[in-house]
Amino acid sequence: MLERIDTIVIGAGQAGLSASACLTDAGIDHVVLERGAVAERWRNERWASLKLLTPNWMTRLPGHVYDGNDPDGYMHKDEVTSFLSQYAQRIAAPIRSQAPVHSVVQDGVGFRVDSEAGTFRARCVIVATGACDQAAIPSWASRLSPRFQQITTRDYIHAGIHAGQVAPGGVLVVGASATGVQLAEELRHAGHDVTIAAGRHMPLPRTYRGRDIMNWLDEMGTLSEPRNHGVSNVRTLHHPSLQLIGSLPRRDISLDSLARMDVRPVSRVLGAEGGKLLLSGDLKSQIEMAAERRNALLSQIDSHIESNHLMAPAHRAVPTSHLVANRHETLDLDRAGIRTIVWATGFRRDYSWLNVPVLNAHGEIRETGGVTTIPGLYALGLPFMRRRNSAFIDGVGQDAREITQHLAAYIGAPQLSKAA
Repeated sequence: MLERIDTIVIGAGQAGLSASACLTDAGIDHVVLERGAVAERWRNERWASLKLLTPNWMTRLPGHVYDGNDPDGYMHKDEVTSFLSQYAQRIAAPIRSQAPVHSVVQDGVGFRVDSEAGTFRARCVIVATGACDQAAIPSWASRLSPRFQQITTRDYIHAGIHAGQVAPGGVLVVGASATGVQLAEELRHAGHDVTIAAGRHMPLPRTYRGRDIMNWLDEMGTLSEPRNHGVSNVRTLHHPSLQLIGSLPRRDISLDSLARMDVRPVSRVLGAEGGKLLLSGDLKSQIEMAAERRNALLSQIDSHIESNHLMAPAHRAVPTSHLVANRHETLDLDRAGIRTIVWATGFRRDYSWLNVPVLNAHGEIRETGGVTTIPGLYALGLPFMRRRNSAFIDGVGQDAREITQHLAAYIGAPQLSKAA
């Protein structure tokens, strides 16, 4: 049976729930289709010890903010799941769970959506499936010998040698983002010999001049910086990976802190064959550029403090890295004792079910601020979609409000009302 409705929202994570709250406020009839349960990725596709990088006070969604007794702490991933589940209940989101979408096609001036919850005809569709869909593993990974275990951050759960997920022996973590450095540290604590391959990155102090670094970035408007849509996706999204950890007591994490634990840093991996990896050999220059980027940001904070006459402890110089990185052009996995490779190389989106001519050559949705090239089709929750924090829990709400305003104006058009 065909069910008619104004809008279908696909995904019940922070983006989809924010959209639902805004659509309800606007009086727009809608259904949220979720392939699993609310916050499915937080619930089942995050490693066991994960905590947010942002303080709890930054956990803000339309009509629902953190109100616990630890505003300066960092939510564990299970607490995020609980927070989003409570949010879904508070806004009475019309969610159909265990309802993966099989197909979205254009149907006249609207869309036909086929799912496990039935078939819908909707005027509009908001794709809110998130930024962290499928692990982005380089194509040449298939040329590695099958004797090496390969795990993605989507499937990684815990590091314990006796837990059975990570094989005994050395581990190579590919990628030095916040995820990569945290997993390298966790694996080392679990008793593994760990090597980490690092490219462009940016180590940040957890606290600076008396505040959490995120407090400064929030106050300065850095995180809510609007996107310049005149700049290509490649340039906009090619930002260095932050090295940061949410922990109490607060502490820093970086290649230096890992090296002090006897984690071996190497440069970027460019290719593989059998049991050998080709490395870029530019780790030293990457470390130097990372320090320049970090110092530039800290200087902006200093200028903000001075220009606004704020009370803050005196500037404390961030220690210079003493990590000496030798030039390596190859890494022999067998000789290094490495048995497992953990891919912390980011994510790509899978829109195989989106049968609408809206994808570019890279398989990503063509959109400007979430408004796609197909009238009535929207995206939400993608990195730097409208502003720097578009994919954050703290940033997706404002994007959802603006997308809803655009959608409301669209379905209110006289020509659409006559055709519906």
